[in-house]
Amino acid sequence: MSGPRISIVTISFNQARYLGEAIASVLDQGYDNLDYIVVDPGSTDGSRAIVESFGDRLTAVFEPDAGPADGLNRGFARATGEIFGFINADDRLLPGALAKVAAHFADPATDVICGNGVMLDGDGRVTRPIYTSRFSLAAFAHGAMTFVQQANFFTAKAFERAGGFNTANRTCWDAELLVDLALSGSRIVNVPDQLGAFRLYAETITGSGRLAEATRRDLARIAEKALGRPPAAHDAVLRPLHRLLRQVQNPEATFEGVRARLVRR
Repeated sequence: MSGPRISIVTISFNQARYLGEAIASVLDQGYDNLDYIVVDPGSTDGSRAIVESFGDRLTAVFEPDAGPADGLNRGFARATGEIFGFINADDRLLPGALAKVAAHFADPATDVICGNGVMLDGDGRVTRPIYTSRFSLAAFAHGAMTFVQQANFFTAKAFERAGGFNTANRTCWDAELLVDLALSGSRIVNVPDQLGAFRLYAETITGSGRLAEATRRDLARIAEKALGRPPAAHDAVLRPLHRLLRQVQNPEATFEGVRARLVRR
């Protein structure tokens, strides 16, 4: 299927368990104009052999980097597409995602799209749908922004304008990029499609909670950037209002959250 050239970057470090599945989810899209780059700074678990097994269907970058955000920047520095996206080595693109992405960027005013997806467990079973809420800098700053990174795509020009990923961020570089895209003037559009799958299991940053304190600090710093000011007393009032607005604006996500809590009981 022809369309605008799309560059996808995957960063991987000792993720052999899921890496082949992630790569196949991109290469098996049936999208002809694809530029796929896999970055591995030095895995020792057989990941390199998995990457090499796909031959010239992808571009492999085997070089040291300064962390995930730096690895993504190195990958996108080699990208040749008009549209960029990225998935981690333990996640997936859903079938037909890139054709849908290309269609959304047919509108030249669109700089960034945020779609929806599904959550997987460690064995690849779908556990529930996940939704990106409507983006605003104020909503993000007040903890009222839900974001499906695997369903986030942006133009190469928007990425360049935003300055790429903040290499100092080791916890939520994807969220910071979204804020930087908005601050640099990009038009962010929510789309209804399920585009990506996020795998949640014990070893992930989210699942393990091992970087919880660093994540809290990073999010607080990004919130100040989004608001253009330090925290203020009236934020205590604004925070619940923004969260209520998120629930009203995203009824499917609100319903799914209630359903998931009932199931856990």
